[in-house]
Amino acid sequence: MNFQQLRSVREAVRCGFNLTEVAHTLHTSQPGVSRQIRELEEELGIELFVRAGKRLTGLTEPGGHVLPIIERMLQESSNLRHAGQEFVARQTGRLSVAATHTQARYALPVAVQEFRGRFPNVSLHLHQGSPKQVAQMLLDGEADVGIATEALGDYAQLVALPCYRWTHSVVVPPGHALLDGPLSLEALAEHPLITYDNGFTGRTRIDRAFEDQGLAPQIVLTAMDADVIKTYVQLGMGVGVVAGIAFEAERDTHLRALDAGPLFGINQTRLAVRRGSYLRGYVHAFIESFAPSLTREVVEEALASDAVVRDEA
Repeated sequence: MNFQQLRSVREAVRCGFNLTEVAHTLHTSQPGVSRQIRELEEELGIELFVRAGKRLTGLTEPGGHVLPIIERMLQESSNLRHAGQEFVARQTGRLSVAATHTQARYALPVAVQEFRGRFPNVSLHLHQGSPKQVAQMLLDGEADVGIATEALGDYAQLVALPCYRWTHSVVVPPGHALLDGPLSLEALAEHPLITYDNGFTGRTRIDRAFEDQGLAPQIVLTAMDADVIKTYVQLGMGVGVVAGIAFEAERDTHLRALDAGPLFGINQTRLAVRRGSYLRGYVHAFIESFAPSLTREVVEEALASDAVVRDEA
């Protein structure tokens, strides 16, 4: 048994049982992939894949049982390599962080600046995407750390830890009618709204608040990030609902903000890592810089736990 055989099995599943794609991913030949899989099956004494001629079409029952073990073995081999690197070069390496636009634009800059000052020889890579894309980057090993408000707590393969709480703000042009009276869902429902796409930045809470009151908001435009929303509010296309941290009075001088926390409730941003992963010292330093409550001890204890870490929505 060798790691190439294990990788061949794992990638066969990831690539939808397309051995040509597996060969491309592993930089080898298709016959080589087939041989690696067959040799492992012979050594284990079971067939891992259902076959139609020479094609793989799915996992057998034993294959479905063995696959998580293979995943863990490959993860631990990666952890072992990283552990060695930890002692060879404690101040150098690569850190990949995946986050939504709101987190990357408004929540991360201070932590990134502090991290760069402490670890100038660590190559830092920021990736932006939807919450589901952030989760997938973690699952695929493309990111070490993921930060988002929604979705991260939905994956058993991830440890999602609460970072900070925040509320929404309603943004309007100066002189708007909503500035004259108490803010309410009924008042908002009378205006065209511009807010986040489904699954972004607390959108679930926005929809739920209107639904609970039996109201149908006039959502005329949605976007992935607050900067786009604020741009169209400034053009007079509607009233914006954005994360509170996304409104900066010193920069957004052509807009006014109203606290919408009482309407839409409190949201929770989470930081996630892949369960079973080995985090180098500088990764822990970055995490603690972003969320001081997430000390190395807290994160390692969560990683060692079999339970999925969740907070109350």
